[in-house]
Amino acid sequence: MRREAGWGRLGRLWRFWRLPPPASTNLHNLQNLLLVLLLACQARGSARGVAREFDGGRAFSYVEQQMQFGPRIPNTPAHERTGDWILAQLRARADTVGVQAITHVTRRGDTLHLRNFLARFRPAAAERVLFLAHWDTRPHADQSANLGQQRLPVPGANDGASGVAVLLGVADALKAKPPAVGVDLLFVDGEDYGDFTKDSTDVLIGSRYFAAHQPPGYPPLFAVLFDMVGDKDLRIGYEGNSQAFAPEVVDRVWRTANELGYERYFIPQVESTLIDDHVALQKAGIHAIDVVDFNYGPGNSYWHTTEDTIDKVSAASLKVVGDVAVALVR
Repeated sequence: MRREAGWGRLGRLWRFWRLPPPASTNLHNLQNLLLVLLLACQARGSARGVAREFDGGRAFSYVEQQMQFGPRIPNTPAHERTGDWILAQLRARADTVGVQAITHVTRRGDTLHLRNFLARFRPAAAERVLFLAHWDTRPHADQSANLGQQRLPVPGANDGASGVAVLLGVADALKAKPPAVGVDLLFVDGEDYGDFTKDSTDVLIGSRYFAAHQPPGYPPLFAVLFDMVGDKDLRIGYEGNSQAFAPEVVDRVWRTANELGYERYFIPQVESTLIDDHVALQKAGIHAIDVVDFNYGPGNSYWHTTEDTIDKVSAASLKVVGDVAVALVR
């Protein structure tokens, strides 16, 4: 993805709330405090009446598995093994799974062999919702401050693995309990391969291909892209192109987050404007938005660098985003 010019990140007005240390170390007082907090949390969840089904710990294990393969750069063995693994996971969960095989010739003349995966739940349902994420990783850490690291691959724990983990966790939830509408989970390839220049065709490859080869019965009711959603310091603001093209979808997602009690993670203001996979779908008439935390590390210093490692990702953040995704189709 690339940030579009003309939008600076708004001031960071919010910090994580932390419980002050107890005034006494008395065990009984501490137990009472914990009980009060537990009951308060239960009451809050019951009052809002929204179930939280997503398993954040399992989703984190999906991040770990992807990282064990290594960087998922197109035309590498790690990329092929990861794709095979994703395909196997989907076939064990979804009603149907399709593969879009893509051959793409870059501006340099290299031929990339890519795959999109489309997992469908309730495939006969006319009303459908599309969730998507990219599963490839960037070949070069071109945003690294260290010039010697700029030719190294991006590990892709957050930018790549986190979105895949959320979709696989959603697949777990939908296998256990079918959704109220038809749901499609799209894993796109080749999002992050080339340079995000104005006329580049070497990025967003999989999403552009899907937009040009949509399944029968499309477009869906709406689409949500999940990108960079595993950051331990999770803060998801509106994305500018999403707010401009599909404000009703943005409102629906943020309202769902509020109903789940996650309003401190979903901030109702534009914090970035990006060229990402959702833009390719928007150009094809799909009401698509980007759920993205584009402040990864101090000053976004982990994005497209060698610092995009698994220690920056948390199961708690994956659960927040995954709960919202599942609730959208209940």
